[in-house]
Amino acid sequence: MESGLSVLSQQRGHHRSSRQVAGSEQGPSARFGARNGLSSRPRSPSTKALLYLVAATTLTLQAGTAEAQTAAESWPNRAITWVVPFGAGGVTDLVSRKIAELLRTRLGQPVVVENRPGAGGTIGTEFVARAQPDGYTVLYASGGPMTIQPNLGLTKLNYDPLKSYVHIRGVSSANQILVATAAAPYNTLAEFVAYAKANPGKVNFGSPGPGTAQHLAGEMFQAAAGIKLTHVPYKSGSSQMTDMMSGILDVSFDYLAVLRPLIDTGKVKVLGTTGTARLTALPDAPTVLEAGYPDAVSVGSTWVSVPAGTDPRIVDRLSEALAAVLADPGIVADLVTNGQVSIADKGPAEMGPFIVAETARYKRVIESAGIAAH
Repeated sequence: MESGLSVLSQQRGHHRSSRQVAGSEQGPSARFGARNGLSSRPRSPSTKALLYLVAATTLTLQAGTAEAQTAAESWPNRAITWVVPFGAGGVTDLVSRKIAELLRTRLGQPVVVENRPGAGGTIGTEFVARAQPDGYTVLYASGGPMTIQPNLGLTKLNYDPLKSYVHIRGVSSANQILVATAAAPYNTLAEFVAYAKANPGKVNFGSPGPGTAQHLAGEMFQAAAGIKLTHVPYKSGSSQMTDMMSGILDVSFDYLAVLRPLIDTGKVKVLGTTGTARLTALPDAPTVLEAGYPDAVSVGSTWVSVPAGTDPRIVDRLSEALAAVLADPGIVADLVTNGQVSIADKGPAEMGPFIVAETARYKRVIESAGIAAH
């Protein structure tokens, strides 16, 4: 009995001793932490690493944000690349170079024009969509790659006209001119429509190729006027104009800058324009709207865009600078001479709806005419 109690007493003493030893190993601080619900276990290496990672990520994000703010506030502090998605020497290129030069003076940094032609303007347009959204790659955008090409079923169009860019400010809209060969038996728009109705399919019209703005202008006009024309696509504008002068081609739709030499020398005659208002450069040429064909209105527009994600402060500064440049008397005079109308009143808020409307209009024409990509 005593031996049993002695053993039991020894066991109890052993347990008390064990608890005391454990408590003494933890120390007062650990016991205080345990009483207050705090873990007395040391943090594992993985927990420490996670905390370090979170802290480092936070600091990196803060540093990146601060750097982005500084970059936007100091923009521009180096050269800007001004991408033109067409070849050098054309009207679009020449006008854009004058704008770029005035912009250089306005911003105090070089504005380097870089031509990236090909695939109807889509190559240069895509290049800007993929560029860093830092305000140093700017697109001199055109309606062809933005509002026409997306409707032609091109499967390799690696940009979205609305989602891939911030459209900063409009530049110009250009009416097309309907001209006939000098020997044509009609001299006015009304006479041309009457002749075409009397000879369905016998009157041909030329363009630089299927799906081009000139081709679509012809499709829109014949649909609106209720006539049937035969489309003749060309691979070069020079051969098209040669056939116009020789009488092989009956009529053509094109821009004033292209047709001016032929008009001034009497080798073609002007029947009308595809705009809503008469051009200052051709005051005697009626518009398709005047003739009663509102659905035949067709204009080619240009504007300035940057990659999506560009800092709003950069967008605002560039938009303001462009507004001032496009009000320059020299630029205004160039637009008038080339048969263009300024749309510089369209800023970032207006350009999106404008592009949506133009895209929808061309989509209807392309689907109605069954035009396939070439």
